Amino acid sequence: MTPALETLLTTDLHEAARFIQRGELVAFPTETVYGLGADVFNESAIGKVFAAKGRPSDNPLIAHVSHQDQIKQLAADIPDDAQKMIDAFFPAPLTLVLPKHDRVPLLASAGLQTIGVRMPRHDLAREFITACGTPLVAPSANLSGSPSPTTWQAVAADLLGRIACILQGVQTEVGLESTVVDCTGDAPVVLRTGGVTLEQLQAIVPATRKADATDLHQPKSPGLKYRHYAPHATVVMVSEMNELKGNEHAAWIGLHAPRSSDWHLIKQCADVAEYAHELFAFFRACDAQGIKAIYCEAVAEQDLGVALMDRIRRAAHR
Repeated sequence: MTPALETLLTTDLHEAARFIQRGELVAFPTETVYGLGADVFNESAIGKVFAAKGRPSDNPLIAHVSHQDQIKQLAADIPDDAQKMIDAFFPAPLTLVLPKHDRVPLLASAGLQTIGVRMPRHDLAREFITACGTPLVAPSANLSGSPSPTTWQAVAADLLGRIACILQGVQTEVGLESTVVDCTGDAPVVLRTGGVTLEQLQAIVPATRKADATDLHQPKSPGLKYRHYAPHATVVMVSEMNELKGNEHAAWIGLHAPRSSDWHLIKQCADVAEYAHELFAFFRACDAQGIKAIYCEAVAEQDLGVALMDRIRRAAHR
């Protein structure tokens, strides 16, 4: 059996960056969720990402940059529509799929000739990437398939002893992963919904559209091919609350309070933004307390509600 690593917990971004420079893995905060960072040009380090997470090797990674000049190190070309989105949104919870530069190892892109690129809106994330001196691949810093981590404590629960370092920050701002847009075709295609909405994208590039089954045949984005975001508890999406009753083994999260108080945990959120912010943390809190079923109230599928409903559906899919 491989001995466990000693995982350093630190708030010093320069100390954390030295691990990246030595080919090790560092979890760090972004505005979406915590990412698990490795040097995008170090194939050995990228391999450690898949091993630490238990992630299938055919699930592509997203590269993170701290300034726009780094995009040219990752992409063989930046199509005009992609450049318009970069100019309008970056830094943002937005990933653009671009033609991959030959310098980027195929392991990072799951063998595809494309690479997802984003610039986090989170100041500490960009400062950390700058200190590393290289763009970073950074999938969510969790065990593959489990709820994405929105706190450093959630990262530690999954990856302590499996990675070299955790750069500690506060709970993430958005709480859901980035929007992913494929910019390699005739028109931009939204592969995964997130903090930047379809309507916002269409305001910049009107031809942008949602993905259909044909677009998803060979996934160019994480979060599409395998079960994701799921707690150990069974997740149930609720559209009608009239006859719903709780019990000591169940939990509730939504915009409204359930009629019954017979629930082990209840989380009523003020709005969709808070609901998205709290969802994954609530999943983890339920697992920690041994809850068997989590009931999630459905919301209107508009703006951030589209991404929230996508995550709930994927968590509920068994």
